[in-house]
Amino acid sequence: MGCLNNVFNMALSKIKTPKLTVVGAGPGDADLITLKAIKTLESADVILYDALVNEALLSYANKNTECIFVGKRKGCYAYHQDQINELIVLKAKAKGHVVRLKGGDPFIFGRGAEELDYVRPFGLETAVVPGITSASAVPAYQGIPLTKRGASESFWVVTATTKNHSLSEDVALAAQSTATVVILMGMHKLSEIVKVFTAADKKDVAVAIIQNGTRVDEKIGIGTISTIEYIVKEKQLSSPAIIIVGDVVKERAILDNVYQEVEKV
Repeated sequence: MGCLNNVFNMALSKIKTPKLTVVGAGPGDADLITLKAIKTLESADVILYDALVNEALLSYANKNTECIFVGKRKGCYAYHQDQINELIVLKAKAKGHVVRLKGGDPFIFGRGAEELDYVRPFGLETAVVPGITSASAVPAYQGIPLTKRGASESFWVVTATTKNHSLSEDVALAAQSTATVVILMGMHKLSEIVKVFTAADKKDVAVAIIQNGTRVDEKIGIGTISTIEYIVKEKQLSSPAIIIVGDVVKERAILDNVYQEVEKV
């Protein structure tokens, strides 16, 4: 009887508790990930990762970890959101610990909260590991502070595209303020964004658009509301990119001058 109990207990110990951890991978540079996120990847049985995640991060996973791409590129979906939700539950029940690896911070336009809400009724344990958001890290890499005394006292972070694929009304509200405005998912709405800021008498305000921020293939264009569309065409900028509107963009020129002076020494 004792032997049977031992076998039963060993079998139970091998059954892993189904769990979902939503993890922020940072903005693109593989070094911009937290130690907690790395430890979580090391403990994963399954990793479901998005298109904006640097795939070098998958090297932290165990060799037996199943890694599944569930992102979208250029409008092509590997999985739709409802399919991802179902896949999380399926894999967690079958294998144990599922890590949902998302670019940036999963709670900033990342649907992390939606996925956690979906899985809880299925009895999954849940956890979150925040990530460094592109909204602040990408401008910082280019020497653009979102706030600076005398230039900007606050900043807005807005998604340009709503669930209905229309321009968010918050863009117009942000354009009325003196704050720095950071717009995510806005490249396909750039013409509309320019019209909104022009209507708010902001046509001469500085703008930066940064594509593939913090990555080796990063590209940047700097202009004003009235010139930025021309600059985007000239430099062939496209998604994924963030748009920064405000006087703080001028700080990058100051940083460039510092670099040039250092190189002369």
